[in-house]
Amino acid sequence: MDKDEKNPQGQQGINTKVLKQGLCTGCCACVNLCPSMEYYKDKTILVHDCNMDKGRCYTYCPRTPTNLEALRHELFNSGDIIWEIGAFKGLYMTRATNESIRASAQHGGTVTALIQLALAQGIIDEAILADQDDQFLPAAQIITDKDEVFDKARSKFVVSPTMSAFNRISRTDTGKIGVVATPCQALALAKMKVNSVPEDKMRMEKLGLVLGLFCGWALDWCKLKNLLKEKIGEIQIKGIDIPPSKHACMEVYTANGTIEIPIEAVNTCVRDNCNYCFDMTCEFADISVGAARSPAGWDVDKGWNQVIVRTALGDKLLALAREKGVLEFKAVPDKNIEKLKKASAKKKRTCLIKLAEKTGNRDDLIYIDPQDPMVRHIKKLRG
Repeated sequence: MDKDEKNPQGQQGINTKVLKQGLCTGCCACVNLCPSMEYYKDKTILVHDCNMDKGRCYTYCPRTPTNLEALRHELFNSGDIIWEIGAFKGLYMTRATNESIRASAQHGGTVTALIQLALAQGIIDEAILADQDDQFLPAAQIITDKDEVFDKARSKFVVSPTMSAFNRISRTDTGKIGVVATPCQALALAKMKVNSVPEDKMRMEKLGLVLGLFCGWALDWCKLKNLLKEKIGEIQIKGIDIPPSKHACMEVYTANGTIEIPIEAVNTCVRDNCNYCFDMTCEFADISVGAARSPAGWDVDKGWNQVIVRTALGDKLLALAREKGVLEFKAVPDKNIEKLKKASAKKKRTCLIKLAEKTGNRDDLIYIDPQDPMVRHIKKLRG
């Protein structure tokens, strides 16, 4: 590989331009590509120096310079692009018809139901899901049996090392792989798919499905663990949820009932790198899923999901879920798409402001091209 001392595009570039800049998302796209990078307790770390001037770690990282417009053009129908939320074939309100899934999953259980369906129908042969231990330390689990998906339900709120698991199993004699991804992980997968170096082309042919998760931010594992210990003590925790912003709290479901933690305390646990994320709705997925929002209010909405279909594969899977009776659908409120666009645009605008503050130059957005048409559109919008 060519040497480029002024613009290192290997581990040195990752270290100086991503890790030391506080931009690392913890997606682990650089882990298990080579032995120089590792995941340890919610952090991506350098275990020893690598002297390569160019490398896959830099090429695939979601926080190195990225031609987002080229990725959109390659992966989606250009006529489907809505500048605030990416490729869009439809917005739906869904929930799992299986009451057991709904009872144990986050909100409507749509992601659980879709992964089970994709495995059962042979759309994918394996799925990579987020998991965590009893101390909330995240982990990535590889699932081949649809019945095992049930045990991994519920949101984790801490970034799972999902990409490290994908990098590992995609090198093996496996079939199609489905990934449940956060926006940064889905972007890394998109960069891998479109910008594959020769040794990765066959590996990326195994990527069969990306189910994306809406994500406003993720929490730092160590800070979250300490906050829960302070507020909850040793009481067994069964689950966590974040209601809409007007509730201003985190709900922690324990053996002794629900305990609310003020959102101000939770905000101290948010990973700083999340301020530099341009994507709320996981734009580089086949289907993106988030918590429902409607005039009915949180008591109703927490039992449903809102779903954006982005690709022909996503359209096919959702239609199959309807045909097989796996998901229940209801009408989407008239103003939901506009509210979603507004919320997403707000996150994008915040990202652009924060990146410009970091560089001191509104035209230096680090990993985002200021001339990207989506960026130009967001800059023109009023708050």
